[in-house]
Amino acid sequence: MKMGNNLPYKPNITNDEINQLPINNFKGELFYIDTFKKLRKVMSDLKGSTVLGFDTETRPTFKKGRLNEVSLLQLSTKNKAFLFRLNKIGLPKEVKGILSDDSVLKIGVAIRDDISSLRKLDDFKPSGFIELQEYVKNFGIEDSGLKKLVANILGFKISKRQQTSNWEADELTQAQILYAATDAWVCQEIYHTLSQ
Repeated sequence: MKMGNNLPYKPNITNDEINQLPINNFKGELFYIDTFKKLRKVMSDLKGSTVLGFDTETRPTFKKGRLNEVSLLQLSTKNKAFLFRLNKIGLPKEVKGILSDDSVLKIGVAIRDDISSLRKLDDFKPSGFIELQEYVKNFGIEDSGLKKLVANILGFKISKRQQTSNWEADELTQAQILYAATDAWVCQEIYHTLSQ
């Protein structure tokens, strides 16, 4: 389904072009889920969702050959972001249900590794995932890192400053929370923008 060349998107966007853009982040309602009680409370909010932005965060490791377990799962609608502290609650069956439901689209970037990390916590059958790096090729877009996709398609830039922070910290900082929510939120925003 290759589109015509009269699209508003560039195949590539430079860092200089990105730096000219205004910065933006998620401004909706945040749900920070680090207990099973909080999990039960948010499931009704998630139930009716058909499109969710998807991302995970893992504490970086600076030792060769050592990998940390995934610490955080982010799912986002247009105005609600759900941050699941997997290092505190594991991968609950309710969340696995969403990740296995093909009627709920989960939109993300470089999702293969994310899914693989999640399945190491507790196996499930992934279904309904859309890889933006593949999806954007239909629109003639070649640069497919999240930062470049956001700039090219949504017309703003996002901060990646918290990317290598400690996602296993006892409490996440406001900066980490906002970064994590934004990463998932922009994925569904990109999908909605392109599929209109």
